[in-house]
Amino acid sequence: MKPSVLVLNAGSSSIKFALYAVINATIEAVEVCRGKVTGIGTAPAFHAERGGGGGLPPHRHPDPSGIVDHASALSVIMTFLGDAFPDAEVVAVGHRVVHGGPHHFQPLLLTTENEAELDLCATLAPLHVPHNMAGIRAAQAAFPGVPQVACFDTAFHRQHPWVSDTFALPRSYFDEGVRRYGFHGLSYEYVSQRLREIAPDVAEGRVIVAHLGAGASMCGMRNGRSLSSSMGFTALDGLPMGTRCGQLDPGVLLYLLGEKAMSVEAVTDLVYNRSGLLGLSGISSDMRTLEQSDDPRARQAIDYFAYHIRREVGALAAEIGGVDALVFTGGIGENSPFLRRLVCAELGWLGLALDEAKNAANAVEIAAASSLPCFAIPTNEEIVIARHTARLAGFASDEAADAARSTTLAAPTG
Repeated sequence: MKPSVLVLNAGSSSIKFALYAVINATIEAVEVCRGKVTGIGTAPAFHAERGGGGGLPPHRHPDPSGIVDHASALSVIMTFLGDAFPDAEVVAVGHRVVHGGPHHFQPLLLTTENEAELDLCATLAPLHVPHNMAGIRAAQAAFPGVPQVACFDTAFHRQHPWVSDTFALPRSYFDEGVRRYGFHGLSYEYVSQRLREIAPDVAEGRVIVAHLGAGASMCGMRNGRSLSSSMGFTALDGLPMGTRCGQLDPGVLLYLLGEKAMSVEAVTDLVYNRSGLLGLSGISSDMRTLEQSDDPRARQAIDYFAYHIRREVGALAAEIGGVDALVFTGGIGENSPFLRRLVCAELGWLGLALDEAKNAANAVEIAAASSLPCFAIPTNEEIVIARHTARLAGFASDEAADAARSTTLAAPTG
């Protein structure tokens, strides 16, 4: 049998998964496979692909028709893995957990006691954490006795200066957890590590990373460490997103609740599900659809998105003391030459200019020769989770553990 780490990312109606082999007590650079179950409870579907491309081994196609919850979704995933990769033995399971609250700033080997603490974080991220926990409990039932590790999207940002993470509310609110957390930390951790491989001198400097996808945020780093994030108390703040509004005057919410007599549930649905690119365009939340549309509302939505990215570049540059490089990542950041060009066209004041051919080809290094460095780096949150999981479960070598520790954070001071 081949020891393997299974990585799970459980959402409200989906589970994404990836399988990594543990070889010579370290994590193989290329995953064995990855896939997802979508439409849990409604119209379930299953998809999987071989890590690094290529066809899957012979296997029976999974039947998703009986998937009604996370447990049955995981059962289908397990059946597929056992059929396609019969030599793989799952020795540890790693989970993406969106919110770790004010106390969790490192990956966590789960126990009964600290699991109860994570349940309390559901009040800070009610649309995410309950589903993350459902995935954890399904995995515990499926793999009894196998170590389970939680990796937090908020952890990478937990060493911010106090002034960066504090709202100007009475201090008692900060003490009970009402503060800025930042998200997409697993993505930023991967980009930080990858940039050290691509351009180590640049990675030690002042770097702004834009994680742009259905959820979008930006992070200002120095020497690979997060100093500021555009997202705050929730994953609503900062940039506009696919269906989320981004930064919003709190007076607007008071107006909607008071003058419009909207319920909390209706406002929640508005700002999470009917705003952002979808709300602005009235067409779609998908950047690919908007870029292909000749409707002027589509271009207005794209321009709004690009404007706020540029605005955040300026704010982060002030916070980290300048800019030595700009990095794009996430589904849009990695794959949209048009959006990158639109953003960078107004950043000449930074000394930034794109190489049009490299940008069009989605190359990793996309800056012109005389420009401030600029990169488009595909993110890989799953390998970050797998490395942390192998280390905490005791399967990583000293070399792998050192690599993981390179972005492990000190306890925050705030």
